[in-house]
Amino acid sequence: MKRNPRPLSTALALALASLALAATPAAVAADAEPIQPLEPAKVTDPAKVELGKKLWFDPRLSRSGFISCNSCHNLSMGGSDNVAASVGDRWQKGGINSPTVLNSVLNIAQFWDGRAKDLADQAGGPIANPIEMNSTHEAAVATLRSIPGYVAEFKSVYKVEAIDIQQITDALATFEATLVTPNSRFDQWLKGDKTAITDVELKGYQLFKTSGCVACHNGPAVGGNMFQKMGVVAEYKTNHPAEGRSAVTGNVIDRFTFKVPTLRNVELTYPYFHDGAAQTLAEAVDIMGRLQLGRVYSAEENAQIVAFLKTLTGDQPQITMPILPVSSDQTPRPDPFAPIVAPGRR
Repeated sequence: MKRNPRPLSTALALALASLALAATPAAVAADAEPIQPLEPAKVTDPAKVELGKKLWFDPRLSRSGFISCNSCHNLSMGGSDNVAASVGDRWQKGGINSPTVLNSVLNIAQFWDGRAKDLADQAGGPIANPIEMNSTHEAAVATLRSIPGYVAEFKSVYKVEAIDIQQITDALATFEATLVTPNSRFDQWLKGDKTAITDVELKGYQLFKTSGCVACHNGPAVGGNMFQKMGVVAEYKTNHPAEGRSAVTGNVIDRFTFKVPTLRNVELTYPYFHDGAAQTLAEAVDIMGRLQLGRVYSAEENAQIVAFLKTLTGDQPQITMPILPVSSDQTPRPDPFAPIVAPGRR
């Protein structure tokens, strides 16, 4: 298995930041900045995207017939749900803070610990997770096969007679890949409109670079492209049980190493961190400064960085709510309160 990148030292982070500041922002081209503009998604198969959108909003993929993908990754709320841990089947508490689905196609891997290699690999997880949608892949497939509208649509898109889980996750992933948020004010600034952000926001960006934040939060997604230890300079203290990459790699050294989250639309995706412990951006900036960089920001500096981070909110996906195919007489009827009798299930 490929080993994940080791945590960067504060010295290295500052060195990378100093390289990024070799010229003033007004003098450098956008491609010389550590952050690049986010470009719109390119849709090559609109029929598959539309099918994936229907599946995204369809609660019939869950055991209860009540929970959909959008329940935990609400596209009206920055692609997250704004709670520390999502509410799953039978009001169970989710195991970790739901990361935003927006711009997730740019991630190096999916889930906080990177255990899914891509969006399609990730899409099947929540369906079968006993705390989340609490169904099985077999049950989800059987449900969709019982719905004539889905049978016809899958046949049209995939040119096959029978629906399977690979088609379901592929369609979901194709839809998710369109959920990018270009044209933020900071993107406009990167592309040459120097009036797109204020002096305070520009100072925040300068501080974001000189402090070393850009060592991990860089690229078009402003993160998501590497793994990093939570608590480089000082220990991050939490009662949350998540182990990070060590749960995937089996290496003790990877404990508390997580995928660096994207900062795109970060003002919308509170609370922050894998445990959802930071309720505000100001709190998150303070903790990251101290634990990752050994930097204690003044109130003014903190406010400047927060102001910059808010310029990263881009155009949100404009979703026309799909009309879902009608269930047939053979489609299982939802009963969120039915007893669970399957062996080994909670």
